[in-house]
Amino acid sequence: MKRSLVAPTASAAAILLALAAGCSSSSNSGGSASGGSSSGGSSSGKSYKMSFIQGVAGDGFYVTMGCGMQAEAKKLGNVTVNTQGPTKFDPTLQNPIIQSVTASKPDAILIAPDDVTASQTPVDAAMNAGIKVVLVDTTLKNPAGAVSQISSDNLAGGADAFTAIKQLVPGGGQVLVVNVQPGVSTTDQRTSGFAAAAKADPKFHYVGVQYDQDSASIAAQVTAAALQKNPGIVGIFATNLFSAEGAATGVRQAGKSGKVKIVGFDAEPDEITALQQGTVQALIAQSPYTIGTNAVDQAVAALSGKPTTKKIGTKFTIITKANLNSAASQAAIYKTSC
Repeated sequence: MKRSLVAPTASAAAILLALAAGCSSSSNSGGSASGGSSSGGSSSGKSYKMSFIQGVAGDGFYVTMGCGMQAEAKKLGNVTVNTQGPTKFDPTLQNPIIQSVTASKPDAILIAPDDVTASQTPVDAAMNAGIKVVLVDTTLKNPAGAVSQISSDNLAGGADAFTAIKQLVPGGGQVLVVNVQPGVSTTDQRTSGFAAAAKADPKFHYVGVQYDQDSASIAAQVTAAALQKNPGIVGIFATNLFSAEGAATGVRQAGKSGKVKIVGFDAEPDEITALQQGTVQALIAQSPYTIGTNAVDQAVAALSGKPTTKKIGTKFTIITKANLNSAASQAAIYKTSC
């Protein structure tokens, strides 16, 4: 979920500072905050209709991204953005939405594909129909036709999650990943980054990944089962909101609160509550608002014949209980509405 990347070791150093000193830290994975070639579309006299197709409706990450899109559209004055999304992160539910939106012929589609392979055909059909496509957050197996790909550096983010666990449990032990489902580019990359870092440290033993189908209840079940099978687990990396919520529940139900450290990805309000309550020890917040503004800018640039940036990486902020009240951490918390 890039682009010119900062090495994971530099980003990991930010976590060391965040966890040790309790101060907010961020890592930029490349690309400018404005996405390189900005808008400039408002002077063209043309109006553009865009559709934002979320990975899943109602998720704070995509809500915040949509807020960024709406704010940028309002700023430009000649852009409108319609938002739709499936009720679950599932290509069989998202693909009909892509097809319906394509039939409505917007000028651009800003989309988080739900599967690198299964989403390819309907997105290709949109591009073949002359619609500009910007990939936000997730991507496709073959993203060549897209105007731009805008996302966090998920490989580095996964490695950073391991570094956070290593600082929380310096003595080592078994570590687990609780992930959504195979085939989601972003969370697959987070898992890969975490696994590679864990396997490179002799103090830790990577016991693998459990999938929860983006369900907190299933995440709780697989976490509890993994803790029973591997009693030496000392740290869990949860790759998204529901994985973090469920992992925290599973740890609590297993009677291991405080003994098993959890690092989550994203900064939904429920995850912030978990951080405050101590069931999650660190969060890696992405920058969905900035992804949204960049997406609109890139689409407008393409539509007005201006240069675009093929890959844009956005920063993330490390949030701990110690730095939660800082301005940077508060700004990084995801929205529930615009």
